[in-house]
Amino acid sequence: MTSTGIPLGLSWAPAAVGNWTGLRLPDPFPTFNFAVEVEGMLIGGFTEVSGLESQIEMESYREGGVNGFVHQLPGGASPSNLVLRQGLGALSVLWNWYDNTARGVIQRKSGTIALLDRRQIPVMWWNFRNALPVRWTGPTFNATADQVGFESLELVHEGLTKPLLGQALALGHGVVDMAR
Repeated sequence: MTSTGIPLGLSWAPAAVGNWTGLRLPDPFPTFNFAVEVEGMLIGGFTEVSGLESQIEMESYREGGVNGFVHQLPGGASPSNLVLRQGLGALSVLWNWYDNTARGVIQRKSGTIALLDRRQIPVMWWNFRNALPVRWTGPTFNATADQVGFESLELVHEGLTKPLLGQALALGHGVVDMAR
């Protein structure tokens, strides 16, 4: 490793790619502009979405006679719960879905979280499958503060995908923006 944390063999790679292609590497996308769609409907303007993560569970296996290490074998992937947070408004879409679930009216829903560019065009997205609300959090009331109230809905789901089309559009988007 170099002092910058780049492996010695790869410290030249970013500069070389730019020199070979005549292009610089694309800038990372900002994350302040996004949309959430559930079952084909945009369900509100959200201030925050968290929990967009998944982890592969590892299983340890000790091989007889091998004491120098333990084999680590990949198991299944387990996604984290998604948390959708938005300003409290007149529409009660999140509350109604949660309330129906709490009363036993189970409606699993699939949806998409799309990252948008500055022109509101999707640059990449993640799909979640068969989500179910497991927690609703309402606003905090405080008479001494003049603030917007927020509600959030936590969703358990059956996994995330990042479609190849979205990945290809993101690559194309970076090249188009660099050419401007």
